[in-house]
Amino acid sequence: MLQDKDRIFTNLYGFHSPDLKAAKMRGAWDGTKFLLEQGRDWIVNEMKASGLRGRGGAGFPTGLKWSFMPKQSDGRPHYLVVNADESEPGTCKDREIMRNDPHLLVEGCLIASFAMGAHAAYIYIRGEYVAERHALQRAVDEAYEAKLIGKDNIHGYPFDLYVHHGAGAYICGEETALIESMEGKKGMPRLKPPFPANMGLYGCPTTVNNVESIAVAGTILRRGAAWFSGIGRPNNVGTKLFCVSGHVNKPCNVEEAMGLTFRELIDRHCGGIRGGWDNLLGVIPGGSSVPIVPAHEIADAYMDFDTLRNLKSGLGTAAVIVMDKSTDIVRAIARISYFYKHESCGQCTPCREGTGWMWRVLTRMAEGRAQKREIDMLLEVSTQIEGHTICALGDAAAWPVQGLIRHFRHEIEKRIDDYAANPHSESVLIAAE
Repeated sequence: MLQDKDRIFTNLYGFHSPDLKAAKMRGAWDGTKFLLEQGRDWIVNEMKASGLRGRGGAGFPTGLKWSFMPKQSDGRPHYLVVNADESEPGTCKDREIMRNDPHLLVEGCLIASFAMGAHAAYIYIRGEYVAERHALQRAVDEAYEAKLIGKDNIHGYPFDLYVHHGAGAYICGEETALIESMEGKKGMPRLKPPFPANMGLYGCPTTVNNVESIAVAGTILRRGAAWFSGIGRPNNVGTKLFCVSGHVNKPCNVEEAMGLTFRELIDRHCGGIRGGWDNLLGVIPGGSSVPIVPAHEIADAYMDFDTLRNLKSGLGTAAVIVMDKSTDIVRAIARISYFYKHESCGQCTPCREGTGWMWRVLTRMAEGRAQKREIDMLLEVSTQIEGHTICALGDAAAWPVQGLIRHFRHEIEKRIDDYAANPHSESVLIAAE
């Protein structure tokens, strides 16, 4: 269990003021100049040693990502881009950071940019986050006013920070689509290579990081890599914001140690499963793009990257969506399929055509108007989409469908049998509505 003294986001719930004075009292901007004086290599090595893995979903080691940036500039400026396009269904952690603890993010931007030789950083914020943008802009303005950032700041490292407002497209959460959008083009992912560390924003070396990954940097460097890597389990260390929604008694956002079990997370912070543990059907552990895990597999599983990957799912953004036995699981996954159909940018054929096809088939299956042989056909098509697109949206659309068939095939078959036995029954008509 995470001790209160180890929490990084001490104002997650907004009980205190988010302004600069209050943030400083909570420890933000404390000795930032001293940290920068240790040099770029020290910061990158300390981040590597901390074991921090990217908090945006993929879990790539953050320090390693920073080290990919060219050491010397070839005349092109370097950029840091912070991905605040938090659009994954179920995820609402970065929103709270920007609302209630924005100075941790602003300070993290300065430190990370210094470590990568960037003199400018951009925070790309989701179109729907209007209040969050105002809160963040206020924090940026305060930092400029106090000369904490800017061309001539007290840290002796010229640095500018810009808040860029998106237009509400899920696809812009993909790093290259985000860069395209920032350049004023359509938010469509780029083919890689070249990778952003070499050719990113405006053709310059760029690193794209998640809000949470950047916001924890200052605290990690202040308290030391050993402190952070001492929390959690091997290769899955540190603290993590979990967003728990769905059929729990108290849905919440909470900062916890990586690798606590699902049961601990739910019982300690969410008041248990609605209707008790026997009523649990399944859990989507990392935002809607990861496959569902059935109750018996997840109940005592560790909530970390590696454990959930071994369960053929993933920690993703740690947006834990809990479903009890009242859930119509086929319709729930069909609804998720509709989301990916709607948000596909249409650039790659498997995703553009496949997401809509999967949604239509799933909608029929939810009503029972299907053949059993179509279940395997649906699975086959999902594997044709997965891994055959420029970005991971194809995978994100395929995985929930694969998880449904892997664990709840019997539910689809039961629907089909029921419909075949009585095609005009009331229950079927209700489902069709």
